Parts: sequence; C-alpha cells; structure tokens
Amino acid sequence: MTTATADPEITVPQQLWSVQDAARFLGVPAKTLYEWRYKGDGPPSHRIGRYVRYVPAEVHAWVRTR
Repeated sequence: MTTATADPEITVPQQLWSVQDAARFLGVPAKTLYEWRYKGDGPPSHRIGRYVRYVPAEVHAWVRTR
C-alpha cells in the first residue's frame, strides 16, 4: 500500500521487509530465503547497504506466479 503526499505523482512506498519478515510471511526458514537468493530463485530481493530487504508487493506478486 502506498501513501500519497501533496503531489499526486509522488508516493511513499510501504516499509521494506527483512529476511525474517519475508520468511515469516512465506512460512519458510530464513536460511531458505538466503539459499534461494544465492541460486537466483525465490522472490526478488534487494541489498540495502549490508542488509537484504524485500518489497512486500514483489513478494506477493512472486507468490501469485507460483
């Protein structure tokens, strides 16, 4: 879900998920997400500095394709 600001062209994205958040949503161990990421499988992930993060909408879209 996005939140509109004063300018309708600019939206604020929802909070990103940590590996633990995404694992909890998917019902898999965090280690599985790290393995999927290494193999190039699983939902799209993004490195933010030293952290791996997931965009909830991308995880939901990935689930729908399965």
